[in-house]
Amino acid sequence: MNVLITGGAGYIGSTVANLFLDKKHKVSIIDNLSNGDLDNLPKNCKFHNCDIADKKKVKKILKKKFDVVLHFAAFANNDESLKKPKKYFNNNFEKAKIFLNLCKDSNIKNIIYSSTAAIYGHNKQKVKENDNLKPLSPYAKSKLKLEKFLFKNKKNFNFIILRYFNVGGVEKKLRCGFNIKNKSLISNLCRSFIFNKNFYVNGKSYKTKDGTPIRDYIHVSDLAKIHFYLSVKILKKEYHAIFNCGYGKGISVKNMYDIFNNVSNNRPKIVYADKRKKDISVSISNISKLQNEIKILYRKKKLFDLAKTSIDWYNRKKNL
Repeated sequence: MNVLITGGAGYIGSTVANLFLDKKHKVSIIDNLSNGDLDNLPKNCKFHNCDIADKKKVKKILKKKFDVVLHFAAFANNDESLKKPKKYFNNNFEKAKIFLNLCKDSNIKNIIYSSTAAIYGHNKQKVKENDNLKPLSPYAKSKLKLEKFLFKNKKNFNFIILRYFNVGGVEKKLRCGFNIKNKSLISNLCRSFIFNKNFYVNGKSYKTKDGTPIRDYIHVSDLAKIHFYLSVKILKKEYHAIFNCGYGKGISVKNMYDIFNNVSNNRPKIVYADKRKKDISVSISNISKLQNEIKILYRKKKLFDLAKTSIDWYNRKKNL
C-alpha cells in the first residue's frame, strides 16, 4: 500500500504511520507542524511540510496516486474551540474541504477520516453510530460538518469515518506520542503522578456513580490497528460507513486515577475544581458495528498499559 497521512506528525497520525511502516508499506505525511512534532515523524516516511489547503503543493504531492488517504489533520482542543470557533471551522472544515476536493480532482477516492465522539453530545447509554447527534462545541460541530460533506459527495469518495472516543497510551517502542504540554486528562494524570502534585478533577456532581465524568478509553496502538485493517478492507470493498472507536467500556475520571495509582509509587491528592462548560457526563461507545468488521476487545490490562506507557513517555519528554 502507498498511503498519505495528513497530520502525521501528531500523536495519533504518527502512531498509525509507524504501524504502516512496520508492516512494510509506503507512507507519506503532510503536516504544517502547527500541532505536530518533528520528533514524532518516522524515519522512513516521506515528509511534506505544508498546509493541507496549499493547493499548489498538495496537487504536486497527490500526483503520487495514493491507495488510501488517512485524514487526521485538525485542531482538537474542545475548550479552545469555545473561545476561537472561527479558527476551528476554518481549519477543520474549510481547509479539509479544499484538501478533499484536491483528492477528488486527482482521482484519489479512498478516504479514512478521523472524527470524534464529541458529536454525540450528552448521552446516558452506549451510543450507536445512527443515534441522534448533539455536538456542543465548535470543535465537535466542525468535525460533524466534514462528515456531512463526505456523505454529500459520496459519489466521489469511498470513505470510512472513525469516531474516536478517548485515546490514550503510547506505542510500545515509545517512538512517538502525545504533546506533554496539553491539558488532556492523561497528560494531567501523568503530571500529577510524576511530580506527586495535586490532581485536579473538574467537578464531582455529574450524574455518575462517583460523581466524576465517565468516558470510553482506547489505547492508541489499538486505534492504529483499526486504521490499518480498515485501510486493507477499503481497497477491496465500497464503504460509506461510520464506526465508533472505543472499547465499549465506561471508566470514570476517578477510576482512571485509580489505574494510574497501580502503576506509580506516588499518591497525589485529588482536588475537585469547578465543572467545565458544556462538559458531557457520560460518553461510551457501542462498538458492535466495528466488531462486525474487525475484532477489538476490551481487556483491563490495556488500560494499565495505557497508564504505564503514558507515564514512561512523559518521563522521556519532560526534560527535552
